[in-house]
Amino acid sequence: MKTVILLSIYFLLTQTSLYAVVDRQSVQKNSSSAVVFMYHRFGNSKYPSTNIRMEQLKQHLEYIKENNFNVWQLSKIVRYLQAGKQLPPKTIAISVDDAYITTYTKGYPMFKERAIPLTVFVNTNPVDKKSKHYMSWEQMREMSKNGVEFANHSLTHEYLLPAKEESKKSWEERFKKEVLRAQKRLQEELGATTNTHPKLFSYPFGEYNEDMANILKSLGYVGVAQESGVMDASSDFRALPRYPMSEIYGSPKGFQLKINTLPLPVESISPWEPVVGNENPPQLRLKLKRAVDGVGCFLSSGERIDFKWISDTELEIQAHSPLQPPRDRYTCTAPAGDGRWYWYSHMWILPK
Repeated sequence: MKTVILLSIYFLLTQTSLYAVVDRQSVQKNSSSAVVFMYHRFGNSKYPSTNIRMEQLKQHLEYIKENNFNVWQLSKIVRYLQAGKQLPPKTIAISVDDAYITTYTKGYPMFKERAIPLTVFVNTNPVDKKSKHYMSWEQMREMSKNGVEFANHSLTHEYLLPAKEESKKSWEERFKKEVLRAQKRLQEELGATTNTHPKLFSYPFGEYNEDMANILKSLGYVGVAQESGVMDASSDFRALPRYPMSEIYGSPKGFQLKINTLPLPVESISPWEPVVGNENPPQLRLKLKRAVDGVGCFLSSGERIDFKWISDTELEIQAHSPLQPPRDRYTCTAPAGDGRWYWYSHMWILPK
């Protein structure tokens, strides 16, 4: 109990979204999983919620190199997980959303110098419009020669959940247009094989519902979300988790904690749907693959969430009060031994 309290205080002080759950079982050190990080802007503190400071990035990259992490492009990790192939220990990926110009001018030189591959998700319209805030196609072609792959982040980066007055048919057409036209532009500019093995799509703002995820799957895409957590073969390939990195969450201790995490052994989730309906606060039921001791779960704010055990491996989690828009999370973790942690985070999206 003392460990749980101390860890919770540490997370609140460092303003990370990691919170404690106790599990006395040993770590499966050879489990096949991968930690994936998500960045947006580099060295642009005008936007601290989506920016990483350059000194923070340097600390991240030095830790990766000094501790011999195996850095792959995200597409390669997904191929291994889909095929049920064993990943090497300490496998990670670095992803970047939006293709802002600072990815090229500030981030990319540091990754290139260290031979660290990247996966960059591009919303193509601002690139086509030659926005000064975004990379150009020519810059992306240069980067693709040096370990950078490019994937789909929609055409316009608009909110893609159904609008209040939008018919289901109109919404489906709009969503498919956002995915398919962006893919077309990526392949026209960067080559016919771009983002095809597999096709990856990162949800703008990390927002999606189950209908959107199913449409994406029907189009042959793997969905990539913004829930904190670790990917493994049992992950849902409609919404794979990543750890967002920003000035707030990018401290060395927070980064080191997350890069060493393992997936919490979750067997099933109910409801899977992330959009909150009439029940707010929402109730979440997790079924674990094995018993876990001393569970504790928290909101993004650090507030502890009530839960009850339904069986030795099933728990129901529900916040004390209604969640506030636009988004929140239920996060549960478990000590896994050797200073490592199991982790699961569930996104909730609250329409305004």
